[in-house]
Amino acid sequence: MAWLARHRYARISARKVRLIADLIRGRDVNDALSILKFSPQRAASMMTKVLKSAIANADSDEADVESLFIQSATVNEGPTMHRFQPKDRGRAHPIAKRTSHITVVVAAEE
Repeated sequence: MAWLARHRYARISARKVRLIADLIRGRDVNDALSILKFSPQRAASMMTKVLKSAIANADSDEADVESLFIQSATVNEGPTMHRFQPKDRGRAHPIAKRTSHITVVVAAEE
């Protein structure tokens, strides 16, 4: 059995979050939480929230939380907000405010 949690439209680029997802993919949930706790990146706190939500989903189905591992951690690009920064002589430079969809799936070891 597997349990899923998502954070959609997270205001961070998918490229930054993928670095954190690669750290925890396939690990035991307790190991992953300790890795995320000491990781300095801003994406680590977002990933921690999603992972804790997936653990809570498993716990609500009365799964053994101690035997859970991260089956998959995927990060996809969300929509990009297009903004403009005013520059000199009346020009405007585009700014792409990127978003991402973070998905974590935990499963029980069998």
